[in-house]
Amino acid sequence: MTDPAAVLNGMYRAEAEYFAAGGPGTASFAPLAPYFAEDVVLHQAGGLPFGGDWRGHSGMAEFFLAMSRTWESFEIGEQEFLALGTTSVVRTQVRARTRATGRELEFPILQALRIEDGRIAEVWPFYWDTAAIASACRS
Repeated sequence: MTDPAAVLNGMYRAEAEYFAAGGPGTASFAPLAPYFAEDVVLHQAGGLPFGGDWRGHSGMAEFFLAMSRTWESFEIGEQEFLALGTTSVVRTQVRARTRATGRELEFPILQALRIEDGRIAEVWPFYWDTAAIASACRS
């Protein structure tokens, strides 16, 4: 599978299944793994509860665990593929509820993703308001 749209759609489906599985430690990274290069790097904004650089499959598994610790629910809404290719850009509307406070948020994420050999090699997510997300997650 080398078509960027197929790679991204598959990954987003697997991600939705991961979050639908429930709380921390109840879902496996295994269904997501085929969509990510072995040496993938995810760059999350440092001000977020799950901020930092996450490297390789083990780092991605830890990232998804950190996300499931942060969010009670994380629903992917409308998506728009703004560019598809080696560098792809996707705008996603998210509706999420925090575990710590129960607050519900709706926010957009713009992701730039580098795809090599049919797998996601690097991800840069950009959140509209990282301070609002961080604040909502604090108990």
